[in-house]
Amino acid sequence: MIKTMEEAYQFVKEVKVCTIFGSDKCKHPSLWERVDLPEKQPGEKGWGQKVNAVWSWKNKLPATYPDEIFYGKIKGGLAVLMEMTYLRDVHFIQSHEAIDHLPELQQSIYEKIRLEPRDTTSLRKQILSDHDCSKSQFDSALKNLQVSMNIVRSNEPDLKQDIWLPFKEVYLNIWQHHLDD
Repeated sequence: MIKTMEEAYQFVKEVKVCTIFGSDKCKHPSLWERVDLPEKQPGEKGWGQKVNAVWSWKNKLPATYPDEIFYGKIKGGLAVLMEMTYLRDVHFIQSHEAIDHLPELQQSIYEKIRLEPRDTTSLRKQILSDHDCSKSQFDSALKNLQVSMNIVRSNEPDLKQDIWLPFKEVYLNIWQHHLDD
């Protein structure tokens, strides 16, 4: 059972891929199910120790170990932590979809991120203004850009909101390993 970020790190390295929270739709183990910390107690303010730990580790692990731990989304939109060698050797090539094969809304979102890293709120505001789409359609497109290995969340420590970057810029070595000849 996991009680510390170091133990969470070892867990990700061992299992190669784990979801952040459990899901019956996924074969991967979940970090949530392995963490042995108290859940929120009646009358306690905030989220409780377990939620606080898991939620912070999903950001801190890739920020602390950027060459070893990846945070992203997999098919089905599930958030995962992934061991970097597995990402490079297995997951990327199975999951990557070329941006020009994706729907127009996803291409437009990607292009805005490619030109300038964006936070979710300002990106959503601009896309909803520029396109005839709903918040739900935007959220699905953003998730699918992660699943298709075209964008990633910045690993910069202490960010207060998600900042989106092109996958190729953050993980150029993986991109070149598979796509650049």
